[in-house]
Amino acid sequence: MKKRFLIPALLCCFSAQAQTLTPTERNIVAAVRQRMPTAEKLLEQLVNINSGTLNVKGVREVGNVLQKEFEAIGFKSDWVAMPASMQRAGHLVAHRQGKKGKKLILIGHLDTVFELDLPFPKYTRLNDSTATGQGVLDIKGGDVVILTALQALQANGLLKDASITAYFTGDEERQGAGAESRADFIARARKADVALGFENASNLHTVATARRGSSTWRLTTSGSTGHSSGIFKPGVGYGAIFEAARILNSFRETLSQEQYLTFNPGLLVGGAEATYDETKARGEVVGKTNIIAPTATVAGDLRFLTEEQKEAARARMRTIATQSLPGTRAEITFSDGYPGMGSTPGNQKLAALADQTSRALGYGPVAAGDPGSRGAGDISYVAQYLDCLDGLGVSGKGAHAAGETINLKEFPMLVERAALMIYRLTR
Repeated sequence: MKKRFLIPALLCCFSAQAQTLTPTERNIVAAVRQRMPTAEKLLEQLVNINSGTLNVKGVREVGNVLQKEFEAIGFKSDWVAMPASMQRAGHLVAHRQGKKGKKLILIGHLDTVFELDLPFPKYTRLNDSTATGQGVLDIKGGDVVILTALQALQANGLLKDASITAYFTGDEERQGAGAESRADFIARARKADVALGFENASNLHTVATARRGSSTWRLTTSGSTGHSSGIFKPGVGYGAIFEAARILNSFRETLSQEQYLTFNPGLLVGGAEATYDETKARGEVVGKTNIIAPTATVAGDLRFLTEEQKEAARARMRTIATQSLPGTRAEITFSDGYPGMGSTPGNQKLAALADQTSRALGYGPVAAGDPGSRGAGDISYVAQYLDCLDGLGVSGKGAHAAGETINLKEFPMLVERAALMIYRLTR
């Protein structure tokens, strides 16, 4: 009998909590709902522009569309250019200065993982609750959440005293080399009090107070070559491929069970002649099955929650690489990428705000998700300087894969939540 009253009781609870919205907040929600048809049309327009990171023209085109929209609601805008040698489109920054509440930086990006040589399906509604298209989930839906939330606030005259920077990087998926790519981003974020990231939401009830960082590693092994019949014999040894296999298996045995730590050998090439092109992430091999491979290269990534975890993992990987099989040698090198974003009391307070706002809207609780379920993101670059919360974009499935989707039923709910959070933070 008790189970029969559980759902009605919860609905009554959420209904009562929804009454905590002020008249102004109810006006904000109404403004969001009024704009959702236009928001979906804008999303379709953005999705139908290929903006793979290396498609500089396409990334700029997406930015130009957003730039006009932001300027229409009173934001000033700038393009942060990157050196031509970096082959990146640069970053779009829309900003306005006020004197009330916390200074916010809202984080999105213009690029996707879908480069021009991949199939290009356009925005398509699959049914009344699902649509698909390149980057619809990661992150063009999130970009539209930012804009639509701010449009709803502007419609109610609530932006004039707010300090808000909306920052859209042009190379989140394939960051340009060097610290210069994020220098301006970090500098502007350090002037803010709160960073809100609009990477895709895991679901309606989960946000990210922590994200793992990512870096890359490259393993090169070498050995004596010769006819395959002589392998393992003194003076010949085990060859480069067996040495690479030994090292990878040792990584698996010693590191694979550590919480939040993952490492993946994404590419392996080995043979009589083996080359690896890092810029294209492509390997070429010339060899025969009856020749002991003299060289092998493995390229992979390493993901971690804290810098301490990263450095400890690297130290163990270096040690393993030095314990060579007979007749072989190995070298491993590391390159930094995105730092980790640890959970902090300030981040947890922002998650509590998301929870309070969601409950007030009648959409139920929100909690911090598992950091191990998320990859790296731009917000991690500034996490050491200010309170941060991520995962505030749209929900859906299949990010980074052909056929990724957006949940259109939850789309307006997430815009409403974002608008109210921004409103409450800037009072």
